[in-house]
Amino acid sequence: MLRKEKTEARLKRKKRIRKKVQGTEEKPRLCVYKSLNHIYVQFIDDMNNRVIAGVSSMSKEIKGSVKSGGNIEAAKKVGEYAGKKASELGITKVVFDRNGFKYHGRIKALAEAAREAGLIF
Repeated sequence: MLRKEKTEARLKRKKRIRKKVQGTEEKPRLCVYKSLNHIYVQFIDDMNNRVIAGVSSMSKEIKGSVKSGGNIEAAKKVGEYAGKKASELGITKVVFDRNGFKYHGRIKALAEAAREAGLIF
């Protein structure tokens, strides 16, 4: 499969998911994006169109503790830190938005680490 076709397929999945997944102030959307070198997480309130908080493998708390930002180890660290940050903000329940990516590898590792850190989804 060509790179362009793969990206287009992901964007089609993303559209399909976003029709059903919506975040509120009490239960924000946990949106995940991964690039080759990093992984990013945002807590989004779609009702008020604002980002509540964000964490990535480039955050200073995580950057020093991982060798590379684009592997499963980094995804686990980001998931743990996202869970801690959410609990500080009083967020316990979220809606998981995998952003069209398959629930596999780094996305799965991040989700499991976030659940272990106390997030419910």
